[in-house]
Amino acid sequence: MLTNIEEAFKSLLSCLQSLKMYGENHPMFQKSLERAFLAFSDALSMRQEIVIGIIGNELAFEKEILFDLAQFLSSAVAYLKERNIERIAFYSGLNKDELRKFVCFIAGPKDNFKGDLQAALSVAGIEHIAIGKLKVDLSKDRNNLFGVHSELYDSSADVVGAALSGVLNSEKVDHLALKISLNNIMENLSAQRQELLKLASLKRYDIETYTHMLNVSIFSMYFSARLGFEKTDILNIGIAAMYHDIGKMFISRKLLHKPGQLTDQEFGRMKSHTVLGAQIMLRYVDTLGILPVVVSFEHHLKHDSSGYPHPPFLRKQHIASEIVSICDVYDALSQRRGYKQDYSPDIVYNIMNKDKGSYFDAALLDKFFGFMGLWPVGAVVALNDGSIALVKEQNESDVRRPEIEVVSPPEKKRTLDLLQEPGLSIERYLNPWKEGKEFLQLGESG
Repeated sequence: MLTNIEEAFKSLLSCLQSLKMYGENHPMFQKSLERAFLAFSDALSMRQEIVIGIIGNELAFEKEILFDLAQFLSSAVAYLKERNIERIAFYSGLNKDELRKFVCFIAGPKDNFKGDLQAALSVAGIEHIAIGKLKVDLSKDRNNLFGVHSELYDSSADVVGAALSGVLNSEKVDHLALKISLNNIMENLSAQRQELLKLASLKRYDIETYTHMLNVSIFSMYFSARLGFEKTDILNIGIAAMYHDIGKMFISRKLLHKPGQLTDQEFGRMKSHTVLGAQIMLRYVDTLGILPVVVSFEHHLKHDSSGYPHPPFLRKQHIASEIVSICDVYDALSQRRGYKQDYSPDIVYNIMNKDKGSYFDAALLDKFFGFMGLWPVGAVVALNDGSIALVKEQNESDVRRPEIEVVSPPEKKRTLDLLQEPGLSIERYLNPWKEGKEFLQLGESG
């Protein structure tokens, strides 16, 4: 079915190109129009509608983002976006004359695409095609340090919250909206990773908006990208990461936030969340794939299989489960919890490295901290000379010595690579919501 959709869309764009090259009455255009109509007729014979969305620079159909197709049609995607077309729907009943009129319509100058596009189609007699913009809310006006990146993060948190609530209530999930949000983050991780990783490091205190789930998803996508995974796999790992703790959300908040030690019975209930999560995600295999099931089940299994649940046969964690497990523990340790003191990044690093080879694959954990650094991007740190700095970039060869921007005192303000400054070192971490708060806005990107 997906191949039919791709062929129909490619034939439409080929028809558009023929029109521009030869004109409406040329035999070459008529031939390409016939091919396009047959392709759409074939695709629509199996369903009532076909909806193609443009997400960033990618094309999407239902639960799939068509990375390979967009790669070959990048100029056509840009052409449609210039005309405010981010969504095209084709409906059963489409005839060849309507398709001809539609191709002629989108071939017009971009200045024609400023009003009610659907009304313009109706006037042209096109009733079985709809066009417009994707309705994704990125418009929230939030006063914070991070501008548009925070809007992207916050709007994604809202979409994540809705997607998780839908699963918890056994409702249908808007998987395309979810993939749009995570794909937007994935694209921005390539171009603006510092700001998004900084947000994931700092925005930790609103459990109601599911920021832990979103943070684990962001870290998992970034980690997967740095490991060299393909875009489709990165997105699938991001979705699996987002649902990894869905079983835990079924357990009462009173139990999860109980101060002190859990009883054996309570701990047994808590550990059951992996099996429960896998059972829940099995209902959504058709739209979200099998990976959320696998990761929900395995993320506490541990690298040496000594964790839980205890399968009846020895099994090695899936690589996606290992990635999510590292990112889950990293974010959970870094979060502020009511039943423990804040952990600084160096303490998180030391705790996780104690479990290298048992809980975590040793090579994978080393790569993670090589990419993330001991001191994450955006961290406020005090140096041994008494100055205060913000971490700007990691040095994979020495995770303890990143590139920094000195922000205080003002006369020392400059950017330094600690690998090139043997006399300087990071002495301690300043909590960004306490003693480090006043320094966050002093950097170049603040």
